[in-house]
Amino acid sequence: MEKIEHTTVSTNGINMHVASIGSGPVVLFLHGFPELWYSWRHQLLYLSSRGYRAIAPDLRGYGDTDAPPSVTSYTAFHIVGDLVGLIDKLGIEQVFLVGHDWGALIAWNFCMFRPDRVKALVNTSVAFHPRNPAMKPVDGFRAMFGDDHYICRFQEPGVIEEDFAQIDTAKLMKKFLASRSPKAPCIPKERGFKGLPDPPALPSWLSEEDVNYYATKFNQKGFTGGLNYYRCLNLTWELAAPWTGAEIKVPVKFIVGDLDLTYHIPGVKEYIHNGGFKKDVPMLQEVVVMEGVAHFLNQEKPEEVGEHIYDFIKKF
Repeated sequence: MEKIEHTTVSTNGINMHVASIGSGPVVLFLHGFPELWYSWRHQLLYLSSRGYRAIAPDLRGYGDTDAPPSVTSYTAFHIVGDLVGLIDKLGIEQVFLVGHDWGALIAWNFCMFRPDRVKALVNTSVAFHPRNPAMKPVDGFRAMFGDDHYICRFQEPGVIEEDFAQIDTAKLMKKFLASRSPKAPCIPKERGFKGLPDPPALPSWLSEEDVNYYATKFNQKGFTGGLNYYRCLNLTWELAAPWTGAEIKVPVKFIVGDLDLTYHIPGVKEYIHNGGFKKDVPMLQEVVVMEGVAHFLNQEKPEEVGEHIYDFIKKF
């Protein structure tokens, strides 16, 4: 871990913290919520030891990267803009892209907006969701799960931050990272996030040191930046109208755990396995469903996920 280099790169009007190691073709890793570059620590080491330059930034709003104050500064266009600016600054023409959770959503958008900059994509957890011109995303979640669904609860600026502040940050991180329920989290206002069950013990793949790294960074930064991605879901949808019906035109491998809550959203399994996914992502080459694995697969099964990434990108 001490061989990982940390630098700050100015891109798209913000300063971005970047962790990197190794030399060779570039693999760019995009983390999710509530996470950091650190979620890819194992894969950075794995890929760099196999002849790649592995790069994992803290995305806009997270960790040691700037967090612009405006809620509307967190659309997919802003985040992809940061990443294109980052690889421009580093003099990199094309990358292998790897995403998880929100990072996966950003990766799909990256490939849609700038396929010329991506050699291939390994995406995890969140399948592609084609834009539905008739329904805003947050309205869709509300219709499916009701007002208590976590994405709906995240919408009102300040409210969920106050809720999170009631709980010790390390404890909150444990609740998030160690959760294995495939059910969509619905959090009634009166109960709040403190009502979520505490994990009985930390899983073997997560140490107190790991939890404390996240907690320290979120204590410094707060959660607002990360929550603003959810608050911009509808705005991104609105701005992305020109890409309605656009296909993902890069080679793709998709990996999901069979206990991942994203895999259990009604209609998702059918979409992935019955031809819808392949229609929207015509260069989809592999779908891997990891048995008994939950949402944070890159940390829960670090070796396997590293191997899956390597096996795919080495073909190109």
